[in-house]
Amino acid sequence: MKKNLFTYKKSGVNIDAADKFVKFIANISPKKRGNKKFENIGGFGSVSSFPRNIKNPKIVACTDGVGTKIEIANLLKNYNFIGIDLVAMSVNDLIVQGAKPLFFLDYISINKIELKKMKSIIRGIIKGCNISKCNLVGGETAEMPGTFEKGKFDIAGFAVGIVDSKKILNKKKIKKGNLVLAIPSSGLHSNGFSLVRHLIKKKNININKNIFLKKELIKPTKIYVKEILNLTTRDLLNGCANITGGGLVDNISRIVPNKLCADINLDKIKPLKIFNWLKKNNISDKEMIKTFNCGVGFCLIINPNNLKKIDKYFPRGYKPYIIGKISSGKYKVKLNGNVNWL
Repeated sequence: MKKNLFTYKKSGVNIDAADKFVKFIANISPKKRGNKKFENIGGFGSVSSFPRNIKNPKIVACTDGVGTKIEIANLLKNYNFIGIDLVAMSVNDLIVQGAKPLFFLDYISINKIELKKMKSIIRGIIKGCNISKCNLVGGETAEMPGTFEKGKFDIAGFAVGIVDSKKILNKKKIKKGNLVLAIPSSGLHSNGFSLVRHLIKKKNININKNIFLKKELIKPTKIYVKEILNLTTRDLLNGCANITGGGLVDNISRIVPNKLCADINLDKIKPLKIFNWLKKNNISDKEMIKTFNCGVGFCLIINPNNLKKIDKYFPRGYKPYIIGKISSGKYKVKLNGNVNWL
C-alpha cells in the first residue's frame, strides 16, 4: 500500500535538493557574499542597517532579469556568467539616480533543481555583488515541474540602494550646452538576444562550434557602479542613462527635460565586433540602433568643464567619449549621421 502513496518528490519537487542548495549558499563565506556580518541565508527575511554617513537618505529599488540570454546559457551549457548579468541589470539602473547599491536578492524558478547549474548561477550572482560592493542578503528558489520544459529556468534580481536626497540625479540638473558621453559596453549586455537567437536559427549557426560567437555571447554585462559613484560623489555628473532595451533613443529620452534635446552623432559611436557581425547579417541601421546598445553601454551628461576630470575614473577600454550635446529642441533625442560599421 505504501508504494502507492503520493509524495511531493513524486510530483517533481525535491525539497532535499533545495535544502542542499540553500546550505551551499549559507556555507559560502560572508566575505565572498560581500557582507562580513550577515548570517541569515535560509531565514524568512533579511535585516540591514542604513549607512550612518548619509544625512538625508532616500531608498531606490530596481528589479530586472536577463531575458532570453538564458537560452544562450542553455545552448552552451555555461551558466557562469548569467548571475553577473542579473546583478548588473539592476545595479546599473540604481546608479542612474546616484544611488549606491546596498543589497541584492535573487529569484530562480526552474523545472528541476540541478545543483551544479544552480551553484554556477549563484557564484555569478555573488561575483556581481562583489563588483558592485553590495550584499547578497537572500533570495528564493522555486522548483516548478510542469511549468518549465526540461532544463529551462528563469531568474530575476532585486536591488536596493541609497542616496542622499541632495545628491539624487534628476532632469533638473541637465542644461543646454551639456555634453553627452558614451561609456563602452562589454558587448551585447543582456538585451536583443531574441533577435540574435532568431538570426542564429535562421542561419543554422552552431554556436558551440563558432569560436567568435561562443566567446561574444557569454560576455557578462559591464557593471558601472564603481566608476559612476566616483563621479556622483564628486558632483561631476548632471545625468546618466543605462543603455538597455530600446537602445540610445528610448533610454536617453527618459532623462532629458522637456524642451531640451540630446543631439547624438551616430558617426562618433564605436561599435564592437559583435555589432559589426550582426549588421552584416541583414539587419538595418534603424533596427540595430533600436534593439542593441551598439557598443554604448552607459551614457553620461556632464558640464563641459568636467570633461577632463572624469577620464581618470575609468579603466582602459571603458574611457568615456563625446557622442553629442544637449540643445533646445522639440524631440528629446535627435540622431545625426550614421554608425561607421566595419
